[in-house]
Amino acid sequence: MLGELFPARAWGAEHLTVAERAAKALDAGSDQFGGKQRPEVIVELVRSGRATEERVDESVRRLLREKFTLGLFENPYVDPDRAEETVGAGEFTALGEAAQRRSLTVLTNHALLPLEGRPNLYVRGISEQAAAAYGNVVADPVDADLAVLRLRTPHEERPGLFESFFHSGSPAFPEEELKEVLRLLDAVPTLVCVKLERPAVLPEIAAKAAALVADYGASDTALLDVAFGRARAQGRLPFELPRSMAAVEASRPDVPDDAEDPVFPYGHGLNL
Repeated sequence: MLGELFPARAWGAEHLTVAERAAKALDAGSDQFGGKQRPEVIVELVRSGRATEERVDESVRRLLREKFTLGLFENPYVDPDRAEETVGAGEFTALGEAAQRRSLTVLTNHALLPLEGRPNLYVRGISEQAAAAYGNVVADPVDADLAVLRLRTPHEERPGLFESFFHSGSPAFPEEELKEVLRLLDAVPTLVCVKLERPAVLPEIAAKAAALVADYGASDTALLDVAFGRARAQGRLPFELPRSMAAVEASRPDVPDDAEDPVFPYGHGLNL
């Protein structure tokens, strides 16, 4: 049903029919078509001779083998009591929270971190309730000893389910948003944390932030624990952060970490 409502993009195979695309996937070794309920396409391929029954049986065999290995035929149902004990168990939650803290990547630190005491904090993009456990939250940067600002890599809004899930377009901050961020950085020493769901173009922010941290889905508490020295950040950049959109556009699309003079190279990260 999902595949019918939101058809998958046929990147590079737009000129092929649906049956031709399926045949190409089978030739590439695919065993399963996710989100689709059109078995008649495979039937058509077999009847036309484009695919053989043996090829279909091969995929069926591989899929069934995995299910038998997992025991889904002998014991297909979940034990509700065991599931209740397992899902959200404290041990697993603690491991996940620890992983969040370790994953944080300190990109710059100009003698700001780790923070001490209970400073007056101005926060933006972060829970005031969470911040109140670490400092005195104030409403105006003028009254703050420092600020904590959380941002996300920019993207361009585009129609369609897949485009909304997998952000694309320019990773540079729009001019007005960038100006607002830089005004805060000029007004008060600021810890900036950017969620890097993909590389961001942020040279101006990197230059002015008192400390710059990258996260990949960490909570506010995880960030603040690292900022106040209660946990150790051990993350390293999984990709480079380019210096400009011009550098992005000049880089080769099929080569990783190919931008000229990146602000931060692949693997960068500081130890506190």
